[in-house]
Amino acid sequence: MIFVDSSVWVDFFRDRSTPQVEWLDRNLGLEPLHVGDLVLAEVLQGFREDRGFEEARRLLGRLGQTDIAGQDIAIEVARNYRKLRGLGVTVRGIVDLLIATRCVSSGFGLLHADGDFDAFERHLGLRSVDCTGST
Repeated sequence: MIFVDSSVWVDFFRDRSTPQVEWLDRNLGLEPLHVGDLVLAEVLQGFREDRGFEEARRLLGRLGQTDIAGQDIAIEVARNYRKLRGLGVTVRGIVDLLIATRCVSSGFGLLHADGDFDAFERHLGLRSVDCTGST
């Protein structure tokens, strides 16, 4: 299963051509894709027009839905944060830490266009989607 980060959805809805958006276009309806509650909020808050908001809400609502946090994930997030800080890595945003931890915990691959996830790949076992076709 593939979790799609807001960094990809924003480019998708803005019709930007990126390797991640092209991968998403090719695999929508073919791969089991998931969107998280926090990603849903991040993406939908960016729409200025009701029509775009509703179209995005309907599309994203057809995907697998994942609640990102909860007590177990919150504790694991704190552990991961402490581990990264101990390695000298400064985590810029709690949402990315939550997403990365949920993906590792649930065995999701992550489709993203955000360099902030690099440390999670190197140190925490996060699997990113290879936009040439495999995870």
